[in-house]
Amino acid sequence: MKYTRKKISIFVKVLKGFLRNILKILFLILISFFSGYQPSAFESKNEYSMKLKPANLRLSNGQSDIPEFEGFEKTIRYFMRRWNIVGASIAVARSGNLIYAKGFGYADSSSLQPVQPYNRFRIASISKLITAVAIMKLQEEGKLSVYDRVFGPDGILNDPYFSNPKDKRAYDITVLHLLSHQGGWTTRYGDHMFMPFVVASYMGSPIPVDTKTIVRFALNKNLHFTPGKGRSYSNLGYAILGLVIEKVSGMSYQEYCKKHILEPCGIYDMCLASNLKTGRQLYEVLYYEPPDAILKPSIYGTGEMVPASYGGNDIESLGAAGAWIATAPDLLKFVLHIDGKDKPEDIISKESVKFMTDPQNGFAPLGWKATISNGLWWRTGSFPGSFGMIKCQPDNITWVFLMNTSTWNGPEISSEISIYMSRALAHVKKWPDTDLFTLRLEATLSDEIGFIK
Repeated sequence: MKYTRKKISIFVKVLKGFLRNILKILFLILISFFSGYQPSAFESKNEYSMKLKPANLRLSNGQSDIPEFEGFEKTIRYFMRRWNIVGASIAVARSGNLIYAKGFGYADSSSLQPVQPYNRFRIASISKLITAVAIMKLQEEGKLSVYDRVFGPDGILNDPYFSNPKDKRAYDITVLHLLSHQGGWTTRYGDHMFMPFVVASYMGSPIPVDTKTIVRFALNKNLHFTPGKGRSYSNLGYAILGLVIEKVSGMSYQEYCKKHILEPCGIYDMCLASNLKTGRQLYEVLYYEPPDAILKPSIYGTGEMVPASYGGNDIESLGAAGAWIATAPDLLKFVLHIDGKDKPEDIISKESVKFMTDPQNGFAPLGWKATISNGLWWRTGSFPGSFGMIKCQPDNITWVFLMNTSTWNGPEISSEISIYMSRALAHVKKWPDTDLFTLRLEATLSDEIGFIK
């Protein structure tokens, strides 16, 4: 009799557990049905996704499945086939409203995990726009002036480590010179930020070399032109600005930008990238290079030949010059807060916006790639395995295009993106009367959630 009761007790416990699991599954199905959210295969395997509460569902492709964009999407898919793009994320705003946010292709081609609007991408040199805004914000806070010197006894970076540069003209470099790529450096002998073995050998430093070591290496060499007397695109200059931001704010570069630039915009999912797949962030895409891309020696000195996108180039040392990752909707939201228009409210003053974008002042564009007086502004960013582009148009349309694939023509892909986005937008004859920013269900992910293991 006792044996029978024991079996019945075990059976009841098993049945209860089974029913609980069935109810959980039904609950998730109902939530997914009413929100348009579908958990990816990646999420179902990820232990961190279990920390997301049902109320914190994320903006998905379903919210942008609208007839008005059928022609738009057909054009984008043709573009992706033409250039063999694995995955892309696009966000479009009109008059400050997010009207479209959708992913195309795959975040991970091996598991056929589709790109969703919540997937994060490396944005490379678009990061410079964030850095420039941070500098303008610090100026508004009274913590620096763009005319302040950077090096020397009266400079911001007056630490002994940066003292006594070989070329004394370095004492004349100002914050504004770095912002406008007039600091005195060119890539005549290579980009300082992408020659780690040369820097390590010269400086007697272990690899990978950090940003400060690269700056010291540059100061041990002659400038290529007098600061303010020329202009040459400089990753080094913006990497130095990251150190300037840290010095005057008393915070890490990432912490200052998050607290004073991004969070006031309602952005919480942007963070700095890691070099390796093991440091990949939650919902971050995988990156793909052309099949014939040349492998590079690992920056970690292992002797391995690795893809430039994963350990062949050092994105971490780029920092303020190119290390942010972001979702397309978040990046679009950031741009809408620095465009000088009333909706949404800008996070920097109109005077700062004008200073950054007015080509008449002799310094602009600052952070942007180009700013034309008719209101056409754009910014691009490229890193092995990724490319991004932002465009603000005179017709009040602003868009972001991020992709996780390098193409054989490198940065020149920006022209193709611009052409095909123009063709795609021309198919939209009626603009949706909606704002996905207000409907947005996306949960925010702090760094405390952790890395994908």
